[in-house]
Amino acid sequence: MGPHPAVAAIRLAVRRVLHDLLTEHHRAPAAVPHASPHEPPSSRPRSSRDVPPSPPLVLVACSGGADSMALASALAFEAPKLGIRAGGVTVDHGLQTGSDLRAAEVVQRLRELGLDPVDSVAVTVGRAGGPEAAARDARYCALDTAAERHGATAVLLGHTRDDQAETVLLGLARGSGIRSLSGMAAVSGAGGRYRRPFLELDRQTARKACMVQSLPVWDDPHNADPAYTRSRLRHEGLPALEKALGKGVVEALARTAQLSRDDADALDSWAGQAEPTVRDAAGFLECAKLYALPPAVRRRILRRAAIAAGAPAGSLFARHIEEVDRLITGWRGQGAINLPGKVVARRQGGRLVIRQG
Repeated sequence: MGPHPAVAAIRLAVRRVLHDLLTEHHRAPAAVPHASPHEPPSSRPRSSRDVPPSPPLVLVACSGGADSMALASALAFEAPKLGIRAGGVTVDHGLQTGSDLRAAEVVQRLRELGLDPVDSVAVTVGRAGGPEAAARDARYCALDTAAERHGATAVLLGHTRDDQAETVLLGLARGSGIRSLSGMAAVSGAGGRYRRPFLELDRQTARKACMVQSLPVWDDPHNADPAYTRSRLRHEGLPALEKALGKGVVEALARTAQLSRDDADALDSWAGQAEPTVRDAAGFLECAKLYALPPAVRRRILRRAAIAAGAPAGSLFARHIEEVDRLITGWRGQGAINLPGKVVARRQGGRLVIRQG
């Protein structure tokens, strides 16, 4: 008799990601020291084709919640069968009393699953962008540091299809454009460091997998706190949508994310190819050539130019780009547009100049 369907589902999702990582790992060339021509052949280092790559290390980011505990259990089960080392890291945000004790408990549970190395990293959460964004920034910074310290090939994250649906709705509410509707990517981060195996699984499957394996889980009280936007959406917004529209809203939103991502990737590629053709010999953007482009492509070029000039990507919203776009499509002699990061955009002699003010 095989494992419970929920357990089988989470293991299959993790197995697929690990196979991808193993394929990428074996394709990467191994570093080989330079051999002196005076050394005898027997003492010279073998070529990269002769040296088997060392087993990769994959970490799981675990808060102790059902999603990440299910992910940790699946990684601990699947990794040894593929010759992959598996470890874990938990981040103590310090936002709740006893958070350090909670982190220590998570470390113990990960070690009991057989993961090694296991780290607990304490962070200080700032205020920039609001509490949720600040906690997220601190968390990813800690995960990046842990991955680099251990030389990990990848970090697995436990985001589910439900998380994806919430992300799409939040992007829709902000009016941030198709990239926000793309939700979370299955592969993201520098060099594809972050992998999300559960984006096609619902939250209930992960919880069920923990239950049938008798894995203790911790329900973060912040996830039920109406002070947080995502919490209100989870407990009020999505249930209201399902009541009004029927079941299947979460699945439909997740499909929207994938379709939007495909479109956004295509438009980003188009913009990257078009940008050199709309710059003059001095590197300035030519307004007439920009005007001839489709709006979706033109605005991507403008956004890239603003970020290159020093505007923080996280603070650069659609309304900023729309104002810059009017310098091209609705030119009436208006003045400069102030952007985040003290970047200024102005039209001068048929050219668009975007630079630090």
